[in-house]
Amino acid sequence: MGNRKVRKNKKHFIIIFILIFILIFSFIFIFNSYLNKGNQAVNPKDSTLITVSIPNGTSTRGIGEILESKGLIIDSRLFRLKSRINGFDGKYKAGEYNLSPAMTMDEIITLILSGNDTTLRFTIPEGYDIRKTVAALESANLINSETFLREIETGSFSYDFLKDAPSGSNRLEGYLYPETYEVFANASERDIIVKMLDQFNKVFTEKYYKRAKELDMDINQVITLASIIEREAVIPEDRPIIAGVFYNRLKKGMQLQSCATVQYILGEQKPVLSVADTKLESPYNTYLITGLPPGPICSPGIQSINAALWPENTDYLYFLAKGDGAHVFSKTYEEHLINKEKYIDN
Repeated sequence: MGNRKVRKNKKHFIIIFILIFILIFSFIFIFNSYLNKGNQAVNPKDSTLITVSIPNGTSTRGIGEILESKGLIIDSRLFRLKSRINGFDGKYKAGEYNLSPAMTMDEIITLILSGNDTTLRFTIPEGYDIRKTVAALESANLINSETFLREIETGSFSYDFLKDAPSGSNRLEGYLYPETYEVFANASERDIIVKMLDQFNKVFTEKYYKRAKELDMDINQVITLASIIEREAVIPEDRPIIAGVFYNRLKKGMQLQSCATVQYILGEQKPVLSVADTKLESPYNTYLITGLPPGPICSPGIQSINAALWPENTDYLYFLAKGDGAHVFSKTYEEHLINKEKYIDN
């Protein structure tokens, strides 16, 4: 009888022990899930820098509330909890910080603990190709060119607009959006590339995807055309007209004959192309191929992208630079030759 009672008590003890273990395990699992979720970036795709001021004497609670109010962390209570667990209370440094919703809570905590918020600014002008972009970034001591180019060729980037981009060393040509950027001094080559791709993603909205579909074009074709317009046009009002010329030539099966595409092959801006230049064998030579080249030749700005998507409807088939930044347009080859004699040959 006594043995049966002992066995019964032992059984109850084991059951209670298992239940306690399950409860503890469940609590740890839920707690870790809470920590992991709270540490995630508010918006991994939004690298916009937000200036945050942390006044002297601000408590951990106050810092957390400031960060949450700016949309930089998910939960200020978790910020306090992580700070308490790790012994960070009282160790945060006052000052101004440039933070982004793409940063995790741990990254933000590390930055405010260190008090190190050195940022650098750089500008990539409209019409820069990858070669010029790399040269500009390297001259500013922001990148190692080999690492940057290797990341462009082999890095993994999940953006809808890259779905139809050609593979290879220049696969991001046209998509490193021309803009003025601010990055942390210790930003990696990938950080800089992602920041520029994020900006393209921000600018190229759903309206643009819809319009490309209406034109029966993929995004690569749109940006390729926009890049040629970017390199051909100088004044804004010419862009949609030049776009219209290219559309007219494409519809008629005519070669685009864009000097800009040959200059891309040559890697230099030659004022006047030779006959030999126009005969260079390349899929980018629009004097030899019919249709668009396989990919963009530079990073177009929003005006050229708009022109590629909303061209001006005209009967023009030719255009010519007048030498003052503007272009003259003509409907026939005979008119084009007259303009050529007027503006170039003389």
